[in-house]
Amino acid sequence: MYRASNFIPDPNQVLLDAKPLRSLAPMFPAPMGVNVNQSSTPPLVCVTPVGQFSAGFGAGTSANGAIDATPISAYKTRSNISLDGDDDPYSGNQTERKPRRGRPPGSGRDGSNGKLKRPKPTYKNFVAGKELAFLAASSDPRDIVEAVHMTFEALRRRHLQMDETQDASRRADLKAGAIMMASNIRANSGKRVGTVPGVEIGDIFYFRMELCVIGLHAPSMGGIDYMTSKFGNDEDSVAICIVSAGGYENDDDDTDVLVYSGQGGNSRNTEERQDQKLERGNLALERSLHRKNEIRVVRGFKDPFCLTGKIYIYDGLYKIHESWKEKTRSGINCFKYKLLREPGQRDGAALWKMTQKWIDDPATRGRVLLADLSSKAETIPVSLVNEVDHEKGPAHFTYTNQVKYVRPLSSMKKLQGCGCQSVCLPGDASCACGQHNGGDLPYSSLGLLSCRKPMIYECGESCNCSTNCRNRVTQKGPRLHFEVFRTTNRGWGLRCWEPVRAGSFICEASTYVSADEFEPLPIKISAKNMGNVSRFMNHSCSPNVFWQPVQYDHGDDGHPHIMFFALKHIPPMTELTYDYGVAGAESSGSGSRRTKNCMCGSQNCRGLF
Repeated sequence: MYRASNFIPDPNQVLLDAKPLRSLAPMFPAPMGVNVNQSSTPPLVCVTPVGQFSAGFGAGTSANGAIDATPISAYKTRSNISLDGDDDPYSGNQTERKPRRGRPPGSGRDGSNGKLKRPKPTYKNFVAGKELAFLAASSDPRDIVEAVHMTFEALRRRHLQMDETQDASRRADLKAGAIMMASNIRANSGKRVGTVPGVEIGDIFYFRMELCVIGLHAPSMGGIDYMTSKFGNDEDSVAICIVSAGGYENDDDDTDVLVYSGQGGNSRNTEERQDQKLERGNLALERSLHRKNEIRVVRGFKDPFCLTGKIYIYDGLYKIHESWKEKTRSGINCFKYKLLREPGQRDGAALWKMTQKWIDDPATRGRVLLADLSSKAETIPVSLVNEVDHEKGPAHFTYTNQVKYVRPLSSMKKLQGCGCQSVCLPGDASCACGQHNGGDLPYSSLGLLSCRKPMIYECGESCNCSTNCRNRVTQKGPRLHFEVFRTTNRGWGLRCWEPVRAGSFICEASTYVSADEFEPLPIKISAKNMGNVSRFMNHSCSPNVFWQPVQYDHGDDGHPHIMFFALKHIPPMTELTYDYGVAGAESSGSGSRRTKNCMCGSQNCRGLF
């Protein structure tokens, strides 16, 4: 948990809360294990990617004690010098330019002869005009990597949300990456041979820039990352990481063998195609063949939820065993390198391919106790699996995907539906539902939650827009292949076969009881005797899921729906967990709420929940 003693604020800076999804603890009044009794906030622009809210980190309080979220209206990358021409402030680095036409060769802008001299830009990055800072709270490499990774994803989605209203053309991933690189918000900045601290086999990514900011693969475009390394008394240029994304007809059917094509020569213009040369990355790969050094491999696959997208999976360490030249179908001579995966590593791409087969044919999933735990209550069957012991299934309960309301809430205001034709559009000031959400649509075109809010308002029955509107996400139900499985020490748990992208809707808490007749939040979730897959999500002090109130039944009795979303990218077959909170441990001796020993096993385990 962050504490104000971790930093010394500059008195000239102003606080702006820019929390990414990692810090999405429920924005509800106490008691939720969240300390909201602050009288002041330090003047610093904060990105707080890990932990719950604590004193001084953008936790301004409203009149009713709930934590306020300050929307981020703009991100700008600025420099202390003026850049003109074609220099791209979002490229992450600035290059020396050639003199313009009409200027005598050899005449620099500083009046000297020779190359053009320019001061190196020193970036200061701003969020809505205020400087952005990053607060690291852990020395654990995994925590640092996750913090940087999720900060990138939060910035990217906020950029995307803003750009949609302004019809901006720049890619949000490049903007987010440039901001983080310029502010030195990154992990593992130095190149290295072998493993990268805090990066685990099976980690998934959706943009090449993600690989850059965590230090897994430095080039944002090139497929080969290389460096000069010492081997005894000698130095040699060797490859340290490659991204196999299918651009050169790579053969990656065998998950322990990778035939990788060299770089260069492959142009869309047939007249520009030429034989590859033994230089740069190709030379580094050739030297790695002789040096026998380990090379990190990232494999690219098609994103099952986006026709044009890719998912990159870190597949561990490989070594090059042979190389050769061959002519490609396009007619150029290409270098080929055969890499073999080092033995004894956990599954990465192999697990991905296995789960994809299950999705195509669920009957291929072995050790299944029950093909559909939901008894067709869910659109996609929910498998029940036990690979640990002889337990035949969880205790009896009634499966339901409906929400049970105990009593109506008279304090919730009734909302007017939108009158949008066809679908709601970003930036449409006349869209009532957009205005309910602070002027922005809360979801991206892929259905990803852009940022947290005290309440998300989706379009409902009173709205004129169609069911294809992007502001109708959670009400359509889950679209994942869930698996209820037997854990080794915590009873039954929940995971899914697909990769889950940060901000994705997972499922709804199917039964709950309101804690107050006149206040919608906090609420008490109860699924002891009935519920859906959400009742199998275990607690973790380092969760990968958070819950968010959503309202779309504009004309009902005012109850919010409690929806679960992904805090971060979740690889296939990873247990889904959320933080149950620590309110019981902090209760004032009343004994009304019991605590339990936590067995989540995370580095940040509190011991109790």
